[in-house]
This record gives sequence, structure tokens and C-alpha cells, in this order.
Amino acid sequence: MRDLDLQTLRLFAAVCEQRSIARVAEQESIVGSAISKRLAQLEDTVGTPLLLRKRRGVVPTPAGETLLEHARTMLASVGQIERDMAAYATGTRGHVRMLVTASVMAESLADDVAAFLQDPAHRNIQISLEERVSPDVVQGVRDGSASIGICWDAADLSGLETSAYRSDHLAVVAHESHPVAQLQSVRFADVLEHEFVSMPALSAVQVLLARAAAVEGKMLAHRVLVSNFDAALRVVRANLAISVVPREVAQPFAQLAPVRIVPLSDPWAQRRFAICYRSAQWLPPAAQLLVGHLATLGHA
Repeated sequence: MRDLDLQTLRLFAAVCEQRSIARVAEQESIVGSAISKRLAQLEDTVGTPLLLRKRRGVVPTPAGETLLEHARTMLASVGQIERDMAAYATGTRGHVRMLVTASVMAESLADDVAAFLQDPAHRNIQISLEERVSPDVVQGVRDGSASIGICWDAADLSGLETSAYRSDHLAVVAHESHPVAQLQSVRFADVLEHEFVSMPALSAVQVLLARAAAVEGKMLAHRVLVSNFDAALRVVRANLAISVVPREVAQPFAQLAPVRIVPLSDPWAQRRFAICYRSAQWLPPAAQLLVGHLATLGHA
């Protein structure tokens, strides 16, 4: 099959949407016969009819509907390419895709990114944030599906460059009537007799807890399994179980709910996060600026 022509695809999509060759010809200032010729060549290229001519216009065939879906995707991508490339003429801009863990997302990252985007010099930069467990963050950066990742610094970051980001401290959160809630701090080994609200098995927090329990020769007693910290805190508020979450995440919730935060005294409960990327040298300009901004916060 010969290469598909973008202008022909644009005209094909427009005809499908308008249901009229004549209307598209008027909008594009092209004679209708020229559009008809292009569409006939397109049908010849793909080897199947794409449009049905009816009394009141044209409609796509099933094959035409399939091509229309692909054409819209291709044209949208081309449009994004044109916008991104044109943007370099007016200053730094672009789209930065980030993969981050639940802890990072739930803590300070949104505020840090907002501060970056509020700088007038960054008004033409867009950022997308997607939540992943640490291994998937690292893999996404390695395979190029994201420019930047932020995860627990104990993850396997081999082959990537890193910069320090923020830190947090894990704590037990318990209903105010729970025995653990009366403590000022606690060793993780001393709460293993209680039932827990647990996070996904591959999440950084859950990996830490499972390892720590194994060191004590025990297993966590799961009462409830949830997918995020907010859900875990709500279960604790209902007094169904205790949970281990970052203190920084629990503090706003604890101000409004009958729960208490008891810091873990174990050394591993103090965690650091790392910004990871394949190579600072090859990061797009917008991503370089964002990494620089976030890295300064890691030393604050």
C-alpha cells in the first residue's frame, strides 16, 4: 500500500464529518471534483470503498469508519507536533510526562509543580502526572514512555541518573480509641499484633512493611485492602483497623477526624525520594527546567 497523504486524510475526515463533498469544497476553497479525485485515489490506495454516495450526501462505509478513527488520531498527533515545534520559536515550552508514586502524589508534588507552572517563564509548559508503583515508575522512564519519574530512592535505579527530592516519615494512624493511639511513638514490631489497612502489594509502603514484618518472622494481618492513602485513612476513621501511611499525608486528615498519628521509630520509616531520568543532557528543555526546580526542593 502506498503512503497515505495527510492532506487527503484531512479532506476525508472533513467529508465524513460534514457528510458533504460540496460543503467541504466550499470551506477549503477547492473544487469538488478535486476532492472527489483525491478520495477515489485514497480508496484505490486502501483497496476498499470508504464512502457511500447517497441522495443527501455521503456516509462512511464500515472500512471508512475504521480509517476515520485512525485518521483523527494521526491528524491530532500531527497537530501536536506542529504546535510543539512552533513553540520553540517563542521560548521554552513543551509537554513533560511524569510517572510518580502514590506517596509523592499525595504529599507535596502537586504544590511543587503548581509553583513551577505559576512562573511566567513557564506559561507555555504542560505537565502530566501519572501514578504508578515504584518498579513501574522506573521501567516507564527506562523505556522512554516518560521523561521524568519520582519514586522511593531504595528502588532499583540502575542505569538512570537521579537527583534528590523530598523525604517523608511513615507513621501508624489509628482511631483515637485504639490502644496504639495513646503512644507517642512506636516500633513497627510492636504493632504487628493488630489488624491493618493495606495498600497494593507492589506499592513502596507495602514493600517496606512486608520486609519489616518478615524480619520479625511475622506476616501482616490484612483486615482491609485499599488502593490509596485516602481510602486507608477513611477505614481507620471507621475504626476497622490501623494503617501505616506517610505522616505528611495523614496530618491534614487527622485535623478533622478522630484519628491519631503515631510516628514509627524504626530507621527505615524515614524515607527519601529520588527524581530519575535517563540522561540530563538529553532531557527536553522543559523537562530540564522542571528537574532543576524539583531538585532544589530536595536540598531545602
